[in-house]
Amino acid sequence: MLPNVPAMYEAHFGVPMTGAVLNTLNTRLDAEAIAFMLQHGEARVLLTDREFSSVIEKALAMLPGARPLVIEVDDPSYVGGKALGEIEYEAFIAGGDPQYDWQLPADEWDAIALNYTSGTTGNPKGVVYHHRGAYLNATSNIVSWAMPHHAIYPGTLPMFHCNGWCFPDHGRQCGNQRLPAPGRCTDDLRSDPRAQGRSFLRCADWHNMLINAPTLCGRESRTVKALVAGAAPPAAVIEGMERIGLKLTFRLWPDGNIWTRVGVCHTTPWSKLPITLRAERNGRQGCLITCRKRSRSLIRDSMLAVPRDGETMARSCSAGTS
Repeated sequence: MLPNVPAMYEAHFGVPMTGAVLNTLNTRLDAEAIAFMLQHGEARVLLTDREFSSVIEKALAMLPGARPLVIEVDDPSYVGGKALGEIEYEAFIAGGDPQYDWQLPADEWDAIALNYTSGTTGNPKGVVYHHRGAYLNATSNIVSWAMPHHAIYPGTLPMFHCNGWCFPDHGRQCGNQRLPAPGRCTDDLRSDPRAQGRSFLRCADWHNMLINAPTLCGRESRTVKALVAGAAPPAAVIEGMERIGLKLTFRLWPDGNIWTRVGVCHTTPWSKLPITLRAERNGRQGCLITCRKRSRSLIRDSMLAVPRDGETMARSCSAGTS
């Protein structure tokens, strides 16, 4: 139960290296949902930040059996809250064996992470990621976004959300990525997302804020690549981002809690068109991402192939990563 602090990033490596499964909890959910996840996932260890102590304290009280070992992450950027842990995170890490001989998973299909939906229509539902899929998705991100070694970008996307779209895994493949100091993301982005040499930006709900930030209006600088997934952003947002020096790439995400983004918009064919026309086309998707085997669009009720008429509603049906 952590924000994007260093301990959250470290957990994406340390937990799998012990052979355990990482379950990042949505910090926006209530105590009932968190308690269900802890019980259903049979959590044995809980890392938590004081910022969420009011929710976690209630959730722990709802557990019918023994509560997990609670490790307190002392985030210096947050003042207040209540310490609930039996041990502080840094002290816990210091007590480990520096010569621990960690092993790769015996089977690449073994679970690496467990995520839950928000449970809007009932109890939260779990989604299990495996090592193979997380690795291939991270590879797809690097290749399709043309990320170089030592990419620098702020962690604006919560790592509890689909494990940050598997972007934390890039540290193993793309060289050391640098994250801003805790609590600095919002301030830095409001001033200039291109600060400190950043070249990549994962956006969730930041687009309109950036476009309308007075300090960014009319600025011209080197281009920062921004990424958005889910519903297609409006052409006005894509155009507005480009005018402030952020090139937005859109990817289709078929489900909010799985890591396999199916389609990506390749903008090269119309890169020399006027900005208004580019913005209209850059909201499309349909090209399979790297490491993806195939994807089909089916009619929701009959599950038959969708006719290419531009009108029939469909659902995405995608095969596993190859």
